[in-house]
Amino acid sequence: MRFAIVIENAGNNFSAYAPDLPGCVATGATFEEAEAEIRGAIEFHLAGLREDGLPIPQPRSQVEYIEVAA
Repeated sequence: MRFAIVIENAGNNFSAYAPDLPGCVATGATFEEAEAEIRGAIEFHLAGLREDGLPIPQPRSQVEYIEVAA
């Protein structure tokens, strides 16, 4: 499965979340660390849903960048 993630600079660290998986969040000291942590968090989250017999949400979010005049 392929889930969209958002990684934000939080000042002293980076935070990440998956919009299609409410409550699935992670942090890291660097962008790369936050990316690795959210990957693990998603895998853990999905395993928990399976263990509880709950459905796995289908990825629905899409990410695009647009250009605007500054």
